[in-house]
Amino acid sequence: MKKITSYIWQFKWRYLLALSALFIAVSLDLMAPKITKVMVDDVIMGGNLSVFKWLILGYLGIGVGRCIFQFVKEYTFDSTGNLISVTIRKDLFNHIQSLSADYFDRTNTGELMSRVKEDVDHIWDALGFVGMLIIEVIYHTVMILVMMASIHRGLTIIPLVGIVFCGTVAILMERKLGAVYEEISEENAVLNTVAEENLGGVRTVKSFAREKFEIQKFLSHNKKYYDLNMRQSKVFVRFYPFFSLMTKLMPVTVLLFGGHLVVRGTLTLGELTSFVEYSMNIVWPMEMLGWLTNSFSSAVASNKKLKKIFNEKPSVSEIDSPVVLGSVKGAIRFDNVSFHKADNYEILKNISFEVEAGKTLGIMGATGAGKSSIVQLLQRMYDVTEGAIYIDGVDIRNMSLGQVRSSVGYVMQDVFLFSDTISENIRLGKKRSVSNKDMIKAAWDASAGSFIEDMDDEYETVIGERGVGLSGGQKQRISIARALAKQNPILVMDDSTSALDMETEHEIQDMLALKTGVTKLIVAHRISAVRHADEIIVLEEGRVAERGTHEELMKHQGLYYETYLSQYGDCLSFVEGGDSNGN
Repeated sequence: MKKITSYIWQFKWRYLLALSALFIAVSLDLMAPKITKVMVDDVIMGGNLSVFKWLILGYLGIGVGRCIFQFVKEYTFDSTGNLISVTIRKDLFNHIQSLSADYFDRTNTGELMSRVKEDVDHIWDALGFVGMLIIEVIYHTVMILVMMASIHRGLTIIPLVGIVFCGTVAILMERKLGAVYEEISEENAVLNTVAEENLGGVRTVKSFAREKFEIQKFLSHNKKYYDLNMRQSKVFVRFYPFFSLMTKLMPVTVLLFGGHLVVRGTLTLGELTSFVEYSMNIVWPMEMLGWLTNSFSSAVASNKKLKKIFNEKPSVSEIDSPVVLGSVKGAIRFDNVSFHKADNYEILKNISFEVEAGKTLGIMGATGAGKSSIVQLLQRMYDVTEGAIYIDGVDIRNMSLGQVRSSVGYVMQDVFLFSDTISENIRLGKKRSVSNKDMIKAAWDASAGSFIEDMDDEYETVIGERGVGLSGGQKQRISIARALAKQNPILVMDDSTSALDMETEHEIQDMLALKTGVTKLIVAHRISAVRHADEIIVLEEGRVAERGTHEELMKHQGLYYETYLSQYGDCLSFVEGGDSNGN
């Protein structure tokens, strides 16, 4: 993360304008007691009415000037803080997008939402309105002390002691609040995560009648969040009376000692009036110290949280001078690939296979055998632990991430559709380059055109969040259309027809068989999805247990054969001429 000072420097001219307006506004404000002194000593006590109108005009000029410069000051500070928060939020979001999949494996969505929204807003406050007030309090206090000292140095000791006392209390309060804000920020992230998970899975919650349990879980975190905020309030309430006491005590003390000096003749009544006015003017900075300390502590805690995210580095990165292929044909080779995640749990071990450009590879295996991991490694969502993966003979770690991922059209096992039109969801891969004609063709190739065109708004129909309102099969077909519309040299189907009826699945398989010049990886549980592949590999516990064509694997009578029997065994006796090879 760039230092906060670098963001401030980026908008230095705006801050310079805001600071100039602040200094002028405060300086004008400090001129009023000087006019009051002349008014009392010369006009009221001295009877010099000739200067009266000029003093009134002076008050009027100060009022108008303060009005103008206060507006410029507050608007510029707040708008600049807003611009910086937009920039930080953009940088933060870009950085999060650059992180690898393993970071999202261990980080909750709710936590990231909290960092992007609430924590950036706290920094916005510190660099805008709150920051302005902190600077104003410092400048205002220093200048008032100078003005007071010019009237009577001895009497200035009273407000100086008050300021030192309030400053000490503010430091103590900030230390107490800092620890509380750390916990509040963490619990806010947890609360967001609980709410996000519950709302995202609300249909699952209802189907299992878990409403009471989920409400109780939310309320327990809500109670903890409440308790932490009460701790913050108790700290604030415990210290704030000291500020309030000092702001009430100081003007009275000044008036008491100042009145004694007037009686003795060492101070004029006008000077005392001016001094008391200054002492009243220094009260509000003392009253603000508590609130400013509170807000500043919140911003400091938020800045620490953001730094923690910015310090994360992507585990999958691009080399300085990546290989960029003129065109990708789609040849794939896995060379003794092994893979495990941070917990050292071995997912894949010594996986080797080769798919020529334009050929089809079927990948089968039980749940957890490592099928989806092969696809994720091919896209460099993760890097291999051992071995290498090649596309057109080039190690994908030496290629640009953009070219690797844009070369693969991926139909996910867990379909994710955005809350947008069907057209925009299909064009997602290459939004600007996919023509309307290609988008419609992809929909029909995926057997989605008929149900889409039966809708009132057809391709411009807005689907709900994650495709709510569509059946599982409809969502899968739109997802397939999205991958087909990209027209990439490599097409990966990750168990992407599991929600389709047999007839629709056969239609899509027939379409894929006619698609030449595309390398296809078909990950499936169904024999019907892979039986026509040029080669099939069967995974077991992260290793290649069997490989061959459908006929070869049936003759081998191993895992593939057992899967075939479990899926079609009951039908074999009804198929005339059926043999043990499933022909």
